Amino acid sequence: MAEHRSMQRAALLDAARSLLSEGGTEALTFPALAERTGLARSSVYEYFRSRAAVVEELCEVDFPVWAADVSAAMEREATAEGKVEAYVRQQLALVGDRRHRAVVAISASELDAGAREKIRAAHGGLVAMIVEALAEMGHAEPRLAAMLLQGVVDAAVRRIELGAAEEPSAITEAAVSMALRGVRG
Repeated sequence: MAEHRSMQRAALLDAARSLLSEGGTEALTFPALAERTGLARSSVYEYFRSRAAVVEELCEVDFPVWAADVSAAMEREATAEGKVEAYVRQQLALVGDRRHRAVVAISASELDAGAREKIRAAHGGLVAMIVEALAEMGHAEPRLAAMLLQGVVDAAVRRIELGAAEEPSAITEAAVSMALRGVRG
């Protein structure tokens, strides 16, 4: 019975990822989850009390995977500059991944305080990954620099997600250049 519930929960989360990826937060409804998984709508409520609860669990499951991908890319680099470049490139490379698209859609939605705090904590963990490399590069305030760097990444993500006129590779190169050289290019 526990295995069956676990499989159903995983199917609901997978359906939620698809819905968020395809149609944003408006698409994530309990009727749509029920339809995607073949469950009765009332059964969805047995697993999640609200849409925010679905979002919270997606963050708990997906954000660590995303962060591990970024961390692994950084660990392959020997220099602080290489780590910063990997930090930016890997996050932007993940833009097309369903887990990433779900996290982006989630971050744009109206959530309760608990869900917002979980997202904030997850982002804080991501930002913390780059602080040491920025300190090695000589930043007087590496934590502040890390938060600003993440702002550059977030802006590049939004640009790619919006289907901007520029190619994603051009957006990535501009973000890496800004991260390493500032606005001088």
